[in-house]
Amino acid sequence: MKRVAFLWILAISTVAVGCQAQDVVRVALDWTPNTNHTGLLVAEESGFFGEVGLELRLVEPDPNVAVPLVALGRADFGIASQEYVTMARAQGIPIVSVAALFPHNTSGFASPPNRDIESPSDFAGLTYAGWGSEMEELMIRTVMELDGATSSDVDIIDIGTIDFTTAVRLDIADFYWVFYGWQGVNARLQGIAFDFLPLRNLADVLDYYTPVIITSEELLDEHPDFVGRFLRAAARGYTTAALLPAASAELLLDYAPELDRELVLASQDWLAGVSITVVEAWGRQEPAVWSAFATWALENGLIDTAIDPSAAFTNDYLPVKEADGG
Repeated sequence: MKRVAFLWILAISTVAVGCQAQDVVRVALDWTPNTNHTGLLVAEESGFFGEVGLELRLVEPDPNVAVPLVALGRADFGIASQEYVTMARAQGIPIVSVAALFPHNTSGFASPPNRDIESPSDFAGLTYAGWGSEMEELMIRTVMELDGATSSDVDIIDIGTIDFTTAVRLDIADFYWVFYGWQGVNARLQGIAFDFLPLRNLADVLDYYTPVIITSEELLDEHPDFVGRFLRAAARGYTTAALLPAASAELLLDYAPELDRELVLASQDWLAGVSITVVEAWGRQEPAVWSAFATWALENGLIDTAIDPSAAFTNDYLPVKEADGG
């Protein structure tokens, strides 16, 4: 297998959208390279992008910069999440989710076993450590109220980018919000035991889409074929990564050799079990998920202005099964 050769864009380019530059497609990552991005590498290395006349270039900005890069036309697509799309649209930023990488939220609350946390009501009187996002207090409040408890005496502290395994070893707090496919898998590999409460099991509204692929309304309006070609190739890449996790993990390791090999292999294997493996089914988003989350976000003050949830996402550019010839 030949070595992956991609162009890192380490600075924000002033070039216009990629479809005007010989069908180069620029994708802004949401974080440093990890297994959420492997499908893109598989699509490039396997020739899926080439088959639809595209050349992939990845942008690695600071965390959570994908939304403004896409909104400003500095990237054609970006990796983000439903909450950021919802907040952006409430501020009049015209970005749209065009595909969900996974059908369900894989994150949840993790805690050392000696805290004896079996349900959200057990959070009462404890300390939560997170990275300071607006979502965290709202999620804790929501799941505790659904469990018949109040979050008023939960102490919330901001530990920034300290990783989960380090935080547990330092005994910083009683519970944390983690994405199991990377942080949870890593902790298990490090021999750290923890209890895990998946968000999707705690509140229906928190089984939202994360991560998602976003683009701009402008690109959808002016270059729909470009969007469709990109998503056809991406769908093949992500479903292949789910069907062949070990081989796909090698592409990520080739691209980002600084990553821990054992973690990448284990994470890719775990994600394969929660991924869509049929191209025509990949990426699809349910209107009810977007509607419920938008209502919850408004009622809980995550956004100040109501949004039209049907305008925040679309399935229209995803691959569909071709009709049989007559």
